[in-house]
Amino acid sequence: MSIVAGSYEKFIWGFKIKSLKKSETLTLTPLFSYPSHLSPIKCVAVAGPVAASGGADDSVKVYDLSSCSEIGSLTDHFGAITSLSFFSHSSLSFPRNLLSASDDGSVCIYDADPFVHLKTIAAHKKGVNDLSIHPSGKLALTVGRDSCLAMLNLVRGRRSFYCRLGKEASLVEFDLTGDKFFMVAEEKVGVHEAEDAKLVFQMESSKRVLCAAHGSSGLLFTGGEDRNITAWDTASGKVAYCIEDAHSARVKGIVVLSRNDSDTAEDDPYMVVSASSDGVIRVWDIRMAIREKPNPLAEANTKSRLTCLAGSSLKLLSKGHAQAASNVQEEQDAVTFMIFM
Repeated sequence: MSIVAGSYEKFIWGFKIKSLKKSETLTLTPLFSYPSHLSPIKCVAVAGPVAASGGADDSVKVYDLSSCSEIGSLTDHFGAITSLSFFSHSSLSFPRNLLSASDDGSVCIYDADPFVHLKTIAAHKKGVNDLSIHPSGKLALTVGRDSCLAMLNLVRGRRSFYCRLGKEASLVEFDLTGDKFFMVAEEKVGVHEAEDAKLVFQMESSKRVLCAAHGSSGLLFTGGEDRNITAWDTASGKVAYCIEDAHSARVKGIVVLSRNDSDTAEDDPYMVVSASSDGVIRVWDIRMAIREKPNPLAEANTKSRLTCLAGSSLKLLSKGHAQAASNVQEEQDAVTFMIFM
């Protein structure tokens, strides 16, 4: 399990969550930290052994976590990078595509192996605040500073839907099934049907929400200026449980992790990782939060102003192993395609 964080001081931080032998204790082991951008880092994304960061210097940096090295830069935007998202096939540990959004109002689509620019889509008239890829990989949603919601057809590489919202949304996120999506505007979190964007519930936090991450069983985790980690039940629109005062400063990032890759593990996912603007990263056991405020399973202090957080539960396969698995999956997809033809 890997965690990557970006900071205002231009530093990228990499950690690996390890279990100590003969103990249930976890530790955040540092992998790397160095100033990878020329300006503050605004967003990060992780998928298996690959990570990416976007900065106010208009560039995207790509990293190989298995070797703890930077492998290249992507410079196809003309504004600060505001959001990054990988698309990975459910059976693969290596991503297939990377999407990046920018203050220039565009979204770039890249092939993830090798990292080749495929298409640039003009999504918004102003800067893009956030983007989310549907689990099918065929479409994505974006919200922008023009107070609009856009749907992108990733198969054809164009914008297929665009509508004005009542208020500018800062975050958008599909759930695990793709049947619903969430939008955040200040302290309000809206749950919408993916089919027609119908508002199902509107949940309200005490203060502005700065980050969100979907979990299993219809849970949505949010954090922000209230310094809490709140788990919302999107089926009822009510708070399932809350870790109050999880940090001493604003919560800037949340990642939901599984302990292993087994789909039958009853307690998975049970770990939530959070980062705050004072530089502290904490790992929580959310099973304990239902009964009482838990103590962090692990903690690291970067002593920097963290701006974003991302993570992955997948094992760090080398690029060669990941490519071999990808080739096998492509052969299986080809066979499936021939059968349906």
